[in-house]
Amino acid sequence: MSTPDENRPDPDALLAAVTHEEARLKRGKLKIFFGMAAGVGKTYGMLQAARERKTEGIDVVVGVVETHKRAETEALLQGLTILPRKTIDYRGTTLQEMDISAILSRRPQLVLVDELAHTNAPGSRHPKRYQDVLELLDAGIDVYTTVNVQHLESRADTVRQITGITVHETVPDSIVEQAAEIELMDLPPEELLKRLAEGKVYTGERAETAARNFFRMGNLTALREMALRLTAERVDHQLRDYMQVKHIAGPWKSGERLMVAVSPNKLSERLVRWTRRMAYGLEAAWIAVYVETSHALSDEQKARLAQTLALARELGAEVVTTVDEDVSQGLLRVARQRNVTQIVVGKPVRSPLWRVFGGAQVVNRLIQESGDIDVYVVTGDSAPNEVKPLTVFRETRTEWRNYLIALSLVAITTLVSLFTANIVGYRAVALVYLFVISVLGLFVGRGPVFLAALLSAVLWDYLFIPPAFTIYISKFEDLLMFAMYFIIALIVGTLTSRLRNQEKAVRRREERATAMYTLAREVASAITMDDVLATAVKQIGQAFDAEVAFILTGPHGRLLVRVHPAGTLKLSEKESSVALLAFSTGKSTGRFTDTLPLAEAQYVPLRAPNGTVGVMGVRARDNRRPTLDQQNLLETFARQIALAIERERLEESDEHTRMVLESERLYKTLLNSVSHELRTPIATISGAASSLLDARTVANPDTRATLINEIQDGVDRLNRVVENLLDMTRLESGMLKLNMQWCDVSDLINMAVNHTKRDLANHEVILEIAPDLPLVCVDYVLLEQALVNLLHNAAVHTPPGTRVRVTAEVEDRELLLHVADRGPGLPTEALERIFDKFYRASNAPPGGTGLGLSITRGLVEAQGGKVTAENRANGGARFTIWLPLGDPPVVEPEAQA
Repeated sequence: MSTPDENRPDPDALLAAVTHEEARLKRGKLKIFFGMAAGVGKTYGMLQAARERKTEGIDVVVGVVETHKRAETEALLQGLTILPRKTIDYRGTTLQEMDISAILSRRPQLVLVDELAHTNAPGSRHPKRYQDVLELLDAGIDVYTTVNVQHLESRADTVRQITGITVHETVPDSIVEQAAEIELMDLPPEELLKRLAEGKVYTGERAETAARNFFRMGNLTALREMALRLTAERVDHQLRDYMQVKHIAGPWKSGERLMVAVSPNKLSERLVRWTRRMAYGLEAAWIAVYVETSHALSDEQKARLAQTLALARELGAEVVTTVDEDVSQGLLRVARQRNVTQIVVGKPVRSPLWRVFGGAQVVNRLIQESGDIDVYVVTGDSAPNEVKPLTVFRETRTEWRNYLIALSLVAITTLVSLFTANIVGYRAVALVYLFVISVLGLFVGRGPVFLAALLSAVLWDYLFIPPAFTIYISKFEDLLMFAMYFIIALIVGTLTSRLRNQEKAVRRREERATAMYTLAREVASAITMDDVLATAVKQIGQAFDAEVAFILTGPHGRLLVRVHPAGTLKLSEKESSVALLAFSTGKSTGRFTDTLPLAEAQYVPLRAPNGTVGVMGVRARDNRRPTLDQQNLLETFARQIALAIERERLEESDEHTRMVLESERLYKTLLNSVSHELRTPIATISGAASSLLDARTVANPDTRATLINEIQDGVDRLNRVVENLLDMTRLESGMLKLNMQWCDVSDLINMAVNHTKRDLANHEVILEIAPDLPLVCVDYVLLEQALVNLLHNAAVHTPPGTRVRVTAEVEDRELLLHVADRGPGLPTEALERIFDKFYRASNAPPGGTGLGLSITRGLVEAQGGKVTAENRANGGARFTIWLPLGDPPVVEPEAQA
């Protein structure tokens, strides 16, 4: 009999369906106008639907629509609000993209976004247009969009094989899964070719090129079939989600879906092939289901089951495994959850004794309890000498020890009862037997329990029920008690054994879930690729008691020759070739597989969404075939590790891209700054030198002196640029050599002010040097250069007549050098970046390379100090150099004569 919760919905599937429904209700709704190729009317249909929504009072705006100059399409745009596009300048070309910021600011109810797979121009908010759509949906805005089947990521390879054309602009399939509605815009290939010839798809030479290449009858027919199938799959998933949310057991025969029940026997392969032929004829989806019970399988049965499931996957089935002691209930539960319409089971040839003991229950109960699901019973061929064991004694071949334990306990209980029966009575002996059988059910299977119940009933009758030592029962109440004892003993023992088996199954599932959680947690916390693989080797080694090796792909997507050093499994040249085969075929090879089974290890390809990223080799130390549950766990581990590897590579690629972009930005900034800084003084020197060639100019002393001063200023400016570049090069290369000496601070400040006398000629300079300042151990030249840079910065960024104050003081065993001014101060956003290379504040005057302050920080930090910048309370900026004070040198008194 079935328990009340055996027909409950799958909690995982129900949770996924409910979560999907809740997420859909919180976000904007996405409707996709889907087609097989350009020209089938997707944009036209989208505009028609938008105009209908507008008549309903919906606020509709056009984010971006490409009419391709089709008059009938452009006519539908009239009356719709079209938001201006954003203009982007890229390499001298002006490009226009959808202005997502303007859409978010306006917040319409519905926005039209054509060509979902479009790649945005560099400098846009997102690199792909579908990412713009996702942001709009997250903001609660409904979106209508268009896409062709060839632009889906999962179909790109198939399209390339069919058409010979590589599609570069793709969108992930998850965008289709998020769509609330998909409207298929279908058109026969002949009609589409006619539209192409009439110039309604492309014009001029482009139409002729399309007709010769992509728009061929065979290509369009194949693309149309792909679009129709994908739409049908989408509808099927929506139906299954609806049935899960509404607790509808099904099936709803909206479409055929077949399920074949597989087991470890030889008939299963024939059933799989038979179901595949039937599914092909019906053009239906099909799944292969194995119900795992607590009964142990031999190595031969494990191998046969793995081979059958591999065959089902190869033939296109979805393989499902479930755990249940009642095979028929397990099959029916999966069938109802998956909306199966037809179940295929086998009817192997069995002995008459098998039928007497109820071994045919599975098929009979499937037929009786299947409801609206059709059941096909396929006859299998069995060898003439093949005799199937009884169901209740299925464990006799592998668990003889359990039978011996059962017989021993019954014998011991019988001997004890023979000595105590006169005291407690023969009826109490039955309770003792019943207790022993209940306890026995906790440790052995149903076969030993059945044997113990039968044997104890016979012994109780023969030895204890009057008349003793006969099988005759004189009293009716004793006869009734005997019958009830045997039934109760069998039921109690069987239920206890079933609870034990279910507890084992729960423990296996718990161990698997724990192993998966531990691997996911450890891999997620790994920082580098080496950490990811080291963690994977450790977790897989512990879970399977195995040696593990990883071989990853190189930069060009080819499998590397060397094994990653984190692995514990050493591969020979022969084993490496087996791993290469697993990588090239995308299927598991090696030990315990159908491909090169004599290999030492099993090799599982690491498949990620963007391709295979490597191969994982596993060799169990006990060299035993893994169970089906272990094999599924291993493949799950492989998928988790592949995702982690791809994540790390994407992060590395992203970091490399950021570095390249930053390097390019710095290069452009440096080139622009240096070219400007060089061009200006060179122009000044050139102009002054040309004027000096004029005899009349040379004859005028004042003019000549002015020109010479201009040349000198230009030379000084050039020299400053070159020195800054050289200083920055030395700082970044680590070639800066310090010459630390004890110096007088007052002398240092005076030298720096004198060096910048020309720059500060129009400023009031005030020196405030505390008396009795101690000597400081610094590199005199470098610290002077740092002060010069700060003084020059004050001269350049403050208007003439501004007061510049230089202060030196000691505070908490540190020397503080302040350069303060009363200029405009620093913008708030510039305070954190003022010392970055090439950074220039928004209020900075034209010119300059943005290196002076960055060099100052490098020179000061090289001497163990630091430099800070802040705005003064009453206006102006203040830069402070902090230097540690050491113990000054001790001056030895002169020796007396």
